Amino acid sequence: MAAVAAILASTAFRWIILESRFISSSSMHPTLEAGDHIIAEKISYYFRRPDVDDVVLFRAPKLMQELGFNSEEVLIKRVVAKAGDLVEVCNGKLLANGTVKTEDFIAEPAAYDMTAIRVPDGCVFVMGDNRNNSCDSHIWGPLPVDNILGRYVLRYLRPSQVGIAACGLS
Repeated sequence: MAAVAAILASTAFRWIILESRFISSSSMHPTLEAGDHIIAEKISYYFRRPDVDDVVLFRAPKLMQELGFNSEEVLIKRVVAKAGDLVEVCNGKLLANGTVKTEDFIAEPAAYDMTAIRVPDGCVFVMGDNRNNSCDSHIWGPLPVDNILGRYVLRYLRPSQVGIAACGLS
């Protein structure tokens, strides 16, 4: 009986509070690398809305599904603008409400421009930190907040570092 209770508690914990995920692409490089294992918390958005700079996990919205993504696929991107914000990319720089954002975490400046878009109510605008290798809101538009599953909080395994530590070279 204790084993069943432990399994149920573990499953409830995963579904409601925390979830482990594997990063399968380089769209969040250099913050997260393909192969990284992360933890996302799933409870804070019951009490608050996603904020700018939150790194969120979400299910593919309708427009992504039209591009060939599966509706059950979970992706990860950074929130760069919230509902009501005017967001654009000009000369490689991200602007929110007319102000150039300081983004020390991106791989490189965007190699594209994006005309200004006002983020509608109930949505956020998300982009990968690897701006030139990310299928994100600059391609498919604002992300409905209802698609967000949780917020990245911790990277607990980077395979390249495991190999170094195992060889005693750390």
